[in-house]
Amino acid sequence: MKYLVILGDGMADRPIESLGNQTPLEYAHTPKMDELAAKGEIGMVHTIPDGMKPGSDTANLSVLGYNPRKFYSGRSPLEALSIGVPMRDTDIALRCNLVTLSEEEDCYEERTIIDHSSGEISTEDCAVLLEAVRNELETEEFKFYVGTSYRHCLIWDKGEVVDLVQPHDVLGQKIGDKLPENPKLREMMERSYDILVNHPINIERKKKGLNPANSCWFWGAGTKPALYPFKERAHVNGAMISAVDLLKGIAVGTSMKVIEVEGANGGLDTNYAGKAQAAIDVLTKDGYDFVYVHLEGPDEMGHQGSVEKKVKAIENLDEKIIRPIVEGLEAAGEEFRMVVLPDHPTPICIRTHSSENVPYLLYDSRKPQTNSWHYNEREAVVTGKLIEEGHMLIEYLLEM
Repeated sequence: MKYLVILGDGMADRPIESLGNQTPLEYAHTPKMDELAAKGEIGMVHTIPDGMKPGSDTANLSVLGYNPRKFYSGRSPLEALSIGVPMRDTDIALRCNLVTLSEEEDCYEERTIIDHSSGEISTEDCAVLLEAVRNELETEEFKFYVGTSYRHCLIWDKGEVVDLVQPHDVLGQKIGDKLPENPKLREMMERSYDILVNHPINIERKKKGLNPANSCWFWGAGTKPALYPFKERAHVNGAMISAVDLLKGIAVGTSMKVIEVEGANGGLDTNYAGKAQAAIDVLTKDGYDFVYVHLEGPDEMGHQGSVEKKVKAIENLDEKIIRPIVEGLEAAGEEFRMVVLPDHPTPICIRTHSSENVPYLLYDSRKPQTNSWHYNEREAVVTGKLIEEGHMLIEYLLEM
């Protein structure tokens, strides 16, 4: 028996007037998900524990079966595991985004955060930019590490877990009252702008009409994670397929196999075929019984506030990930149970994460049903099915 989680990051949303008061998931053309929903079960699941901030960190831990209230120690430490940062027990890890700030103002505090991802800048360009920052700002106390695209890591020796603002929560807002209270972190962010604003890469990006990566932004502080192996939790060998360091870090922390797919970048143009084939191969050729396939695109399009692109990201998940994986497993004669869901909503109207319940689709190839529903938020609510604790979903999938 094979088991799969197919996760469309941030795929859930709220009704949008331009879509006829439908959500992007309702509006999108998703024939494979709708077919599986009609043959399976849909319902809602509560992935974000009450009182915790909605994010891919807490939500994906929850979906994998780890109660965030017990196992969450911060977002950046999980990403640090993926990057291979040698964290000590006294270290604090912080996410270091390279963001786009407005450049017209005279002082740093008056600037506005325009883009938390600097136009989904490439890892290659970011590595050069971060090296410029490292040359000026790195000390024995603060060390920078390159991650993926705009997502990087700062390790603070003997630091403290400080409360920091997520950049995607304050898009379009002035940053003055959103900056760290810690004077060292605040000064480094301000100095990073002076280092990056006229860097040749950013000058060239602006000439091309692209958003410059002109400032560091620190957030997600936390301590070294203390997770335990997924096989002890689920009693199956697990593998992770994702383009982002957070999910790969969770996999490292839980001793899952991390499958690297060339061209997987977390954007709308990721290597869908490579990710789908990797999922098929790990289940049919490599002796694994469980795979977690994570697609970042819907979340990024939600942060961008693009209705059209979010719909497209959902359609790509259906056509380029779910359909070929199902067909590949069927062709191999494998029996499988699969759950499809978002980790959290990323509503277009707020361009950041929210804590509402999300819809799940559970399909068992051995037990096809005959239902009339489609996979979306509205119809999932109507079924009345609700998994109140997200970390129990994995037991439902695995029939534990």
